[in-house]
Amino acid sequence: MRKIMYSIVITSLTIAMLASCGETQKPAVVTQDAIIVNTQPVIEKNYAPVLQYAGMIAAGTEAVLSFKIGGVVSRIYVSEGDHVTKGQLLATLDLTEINAQVQQSMQGLSKVQRDVNRVKNLLADTAATLEQYQNVQTQLSVASENLRIAQFNQQYAQIRAAQNGTIIKKIINEGELAGPGAPALILQGNADNDWVVRFGVSDKDWAMLQKGNTAKVMLDAYPETIFTGIVNKIAEAADLASGTYEVEIKVLPQGKKFAAGLFANITLQTSAQQNLKMIPIEALAEADGKIGYVYTLNADKKTVSKLKVNIAFIDKDQVAIATGLTGIAEVITNGSSYLTANSLVSVAQ
Repeated sequence: MRKIMYSIVITSLTIAMLASCGETQKPAVVTQDAIIVNTQPVIEKNYAPVLQYAGMIAAGTEAVLSFKIGGVVSRIYVSEGDHVTKGQLLATLDLTEINAQVQQSMQGLSKVQRDVNRVKNLLADTAATLEQYQNVQTQLSVASENLRIAQFNQQYAQIRAAQNGTIIKKIINEGELAGPGAPALILQGNADNDWVVRFGVSDKDWAMLQKGNTAKVMLDAYPETIFTGIVNKIAEAADLASGTYEVEIKVLPQGKKFAAGLFANITLQTSAQQNLKMIPIEALAEADGKIGYVYTLNADKKTVSKLKVNIAFIDKDQVAIATGLTGIAEVITNGSSYLTANSLVSVAQ
């Protein structure tokens, strides 16, 4: 009896297995919960870029003062930080040698003048030729010019202030040997409140700037005051060391006391117009410098696409996109940080 029952069970299992093999196998369906998201429209806007830079307040004019001739420095009458007036004596060389050269030139001129008078008298008595008289006349001209050179060098063996200003650097000291034209003092002029800020900009920013563009200047010394600035100069060639283009902003003191070296933050309003696309900052799923990524809905409203965009700038809670959103009307905001390229979404009502 047990053998019969066992045979029936085996037969039943075999029939069930054969029946199952004859049916088509269906794959298992994997489901994914949809991520709830919000979207916001992409707004096109013509925008004049605003540039941010920093620099130091400096006088509008700066002079590197030096001796015309070489010699031993006898006296320096000023120190760094001293205010000077136009014509003030700042430094002098030891004049022993140059004074001797002036005296030597004067004596040489006197001798040649006597020679001219003597040859002139001999020419009148036909004891000298016209050529001899012309030669001493040439010698007289040379001696006169030699004296003029010596006196000129004597004058510029001293350094005098060419304008009112402040000595910002003393390069050489008393007793040192100064070479001809070697920098000795640096003078910053401060006449008529002529103050500027100089800084380097990139080639891209250089192309957007023009003379006359306005700027807002903030100084740490006066944190509650916004000073008006105007683009005064724009370099036409890049600095070889930094690769940037120097820009000079003229700053109006507005009754405040300025000094060289005050730290300044500059906000530049450019005149170049750019067509940009503005999106909420929440739409940026990722960002690294000027490169960012955003998500948009596909036509089925259930799947998404991840787009790479170029960021122009970020202004508070808005992001200006230069490229990457052509033909895109909306971007995903809330929920974008949870998305991947394969995410399923549901738009919140």
